[in-house]
Amino acid sequence: MRIGGDIIVLATPEIAGLPYVVSGMVAAGGLAAALSTADGLLLTIANALSHDLYYKMIDPNAPTARRVMISKVLLLVVALAAASVAAQKPADILFLVSAAFSFAAAAFFPALTLGIFWKRANKWGASLGMIAGLGITFYYMATTQPWLRGIFGVTSPIELWWGILPISAGLFGVPLGFAVIIIVSLLTKAPTAETQELVEHVRYPNLNTSRA
Repeated sequence: MRIGGDIIVLATPEIAGLPYVVSGMVAAGGLAAALSTADGLLLTIANALSHDLYYKMIDPNAPTARRVMISKVLLLVVALAAASVAAQKPADILFLVSAAFSFAAAAFFPALTLGIFWKRANKWGASLGMIAGLGITFYYMATTQPWLRGIFGVTSPIELWWGILPISAGLFGVPLGFAVIIIVSLLTKAPTAETQELVEHVRYPNLNTSRA
C-alpha cells in the first residue's frame, strides 16, 4: 500500500522530533511518491478507456490523432471525477487504498495469472471470473463497511466472515475468480490455436523468436 506507507513516513520526522527542514524534505519525497502512483493510474485508466472501449468497440477506424485527443480528454475527466470523490471524504485514506487493491486483486489477478499460465482459459471464463470476483468483493464491503452501508441503506447487523475486515475483501474475490474462470473455461469452447500460440509466446518469447 504505497500511499498508506507514505503517510507513515510523513509522520516519522515529527514523531522523532527532527527539525522542520527534515520534515519538509520527507514530505516532499512522500508527495512525489504519491503523485507518481496517481499519475500512473490516471494514465492507465485513460488509455484503457480510449483504446479498449473507444478504439476497439466504438470506432475501430479512428485515426491516431483522434485517439490521442480522446485519451487526453478522458484523462481530464477521470482526474476530475477522482478529485470530486476525494473532496467528499467518504472514508479514511487507509480504507480507500486498501479497497482499491482488493478490487484490483479480485478482478484482475485470477484472469492475468490463468491467462498466462493456462492456455485453456478463454474469454468467457475470464469475463465471468472478473465479474464474480469483483462482485463478491464489493458485496462484502457494502455489507460490512459503515460508509458503504449508509450509501446502500444496509440496516442488517454487521457479520464479518471469519473475522475478515472489509479492506481485505479481496481474500474472497481472488479464489472465487480462479474457480469461476476454471469452471466456465472448461464448460465452454477452448481458445483458438492462434490465441494459444500467443499465450505460448507471452510465456516464452525468446523460445518462440528462436523458432521463427
